[in-house]
Amino acid sequence: MAKVSINLATGSLQKEEIIVGIDLGTTNSLVAFINPDKNPQVINDAGKGVLVPSVVHFGQTGEVTVGNDAKNYLITDPQNTIFSVKRLLGRSYHDIENYKDFFSYKVIDDNTESLVKINVGDKFYTPIDLSALILKELKERAEHALKTPVNRAVITVPAYFNDSQRQATRDAGKLAGLDVLRIVNEPTAASLAYGIGLNPEETKTIAVYDLGGGTFDVSILQIQNGIFEVLATNGDTFLGGDDFDRLIVDYWIEKNNLDKAELANNRELSQQLRLKAEEAKKAFAHQSLVNDKIGDIWCTLDRNTFNELILPKVQQTITCCQNALRDAKLTVDQIDEVVMVGGSTRTALVKKMVFEFFGRKVHDEVNPDEVVALGAAIQADIMAGNRKDILLLDVTPLSLGIETMGGLMDVIIPRNAKVPTKAGRQYTTSVDGQVNMKIAVYQGERDLVKENRKLAEFNLKGIPAMPAGFPKIDINFLLNADGILKVQAIELRSGVKQEIEVKPTYGITDDQVEQMLMDSITHAKDDVSQRMVIEARTEGEQMIYTVERFLQKHGSSVTQEETAATHQYVEALKAALATDDKDLIHKKIDELNELTRPFAERLMDQAISHAMKGKSIE
Repeated sequence: MAKVSINLATGSLQKEEIIVGIDLGTTNSLVAFINPDKNPQVINDAGKGVLVPSVVHFGQTGEVTVGNDAKNYLITDPQNTIFSVKRLLGRSYHDIENYKDFFSYKVIDDNTESLVKINVGDKFYTPIDLSALILKELKERAEHALKTPVNRAVITVPAYFNDSQRQATRDAGKLAGLDVLRIVNEPTAASLAYGIGLNPEETKTIAVYDLGGGTFDVSILQIQNGIFEVLATNGDTFLGGDDFDRLIVDYWIEKNNLDKAELANNRELSQQLRLKAEEAKKAFAHQSLVNDKIGDIWCTLDRNTFNELILPKVQQTITCCQNALRDAKLTVDQIDEVVMVGGSTRTALVKKMVFEFFGRKVHDEVNPDEVVALGAAIQADIMAGNRKDILLLDVTPLSLGIETMGGLMDVIIPRNAKVPTKAGRQYTTSVDGQVNMKIAVYQGERDLVKENRKLAEFNLKGIPAMPAGFPKIDINFLLNADGILKVQAIELRSGVKQEIEVKPTYGITDDQVEQMLMDSITHAKDDVSQRMVIEARTEGEQMIYTVERFLQKHGSSVTQEETAATHQYVEALKAALATDDKDLIHKKIDELNELTRPFAERLMDQAISHAMKGKSIE
């Protein structure tokens, strides 16, 4: 095996190899690198365009299409075409309950806190699987354009992404065959692209206004000594340039007296109108009138009417800016710079209203579609140690986490996290009446704890005996500048608490760190597929436990036929658990869930009507 040197300050492999910056977007994704002239540059592979639509299509014979070609299937084969997968990353069913009508594909709802799954044909995909397919396409395009292997990347995420969503993004990168050196906030990347924050002497407060195709967010950042701190974020995850297109289409429908219900059934015409509206919106950058036709339908609109149509939507974004400033406890005068991100910020009215609100010229010199990816490439260059003028703070060389069900490693502090740092996650019990919880702390990059290095173990004792899933246990990791890790576990309902201190790098040599990193890259794909099987098994075991407990408790309220069918489905799930087929396991979980849902709901309704007897509702 070839020797690869490692920079222990960053924990990254030091090899003459390109590290790319990736903007994994809701609507479009793109990849950038630092070119030989030392400037960030986006990649346009084989003339396919810089932007790769974040769309995945699954064909009848199992072929997968990603990007431009997949977009065509949104109209012709919507149930097998996945879009906006970023909205689902790291989310549970409860998180997206109110938005499920937005998706044309089947999002599995098992009425639990489990992470969402998407059902296409007889296969089950997680948002991590799907994001990995988009990242793999970006990786392949970069490799094709640069004629060199691309194995390392910096990936951006919205500032409001929580720990679970960030970890899901890392896992998607790993599944795509990428070593994710760092997850960077999109507003931070956009600032870097403008050179803001590259000077360690500089102290600035900036606003990043990001209006994309489907989402809007504004972030207020404070930059001091090269450290970006997010003071506040605000926004609307269902507001973007697509809404501008819809408003134009609705205007044309009204002007041409078209039947909306008829149009909804004519997908081809709907798509033509939508594309024509998008064209018109872009045309207003250099003309004041659009006068066109689709068949007998007149598509006429002037810039002033367009501005009137979109004014309420743009005003919504300004309200979000006001809220963000209020949350940051700042006034408009305290903002030093305003950075524009996202293709929809090209709209003249958007620029005008943002300029008027902040009372200063906005940064829009860099292409707003590309600014985040370019900033990610600059961050990648910093990670590679190529920018000597920038101080890269001490970072942790290997990931730190705990063991969860099935012997899996749940990362709490990812490698390359700045030190000092703190992070935490919430867990619960898996068995009724559980009063103790073993917390085993590990260091390493593999998905199974047995492949990683055990640092410590302790028991959280005295958890109040409650049904499985009721206790709320916060596990917090605090890593100080001296590399001392304090692990704290606290049960929130009772206040029961336990903590331990360990030194993660004590007794580990540079060679061992190097070997652990190399192993994690070599075994990445096997590790992830093994992890997915274990997670499916764990979910299946929990499902069986819950269903059997339900039958014990409410057996008398369930018919003999229902009981017999449930036992049959439970046995089918048990048989699936003995295999390594995660799709089969998910299929049997889904079938058992569908079977038991009606009588579980029936019992719930009975319980509610019994509880409400004799009570009037005001």
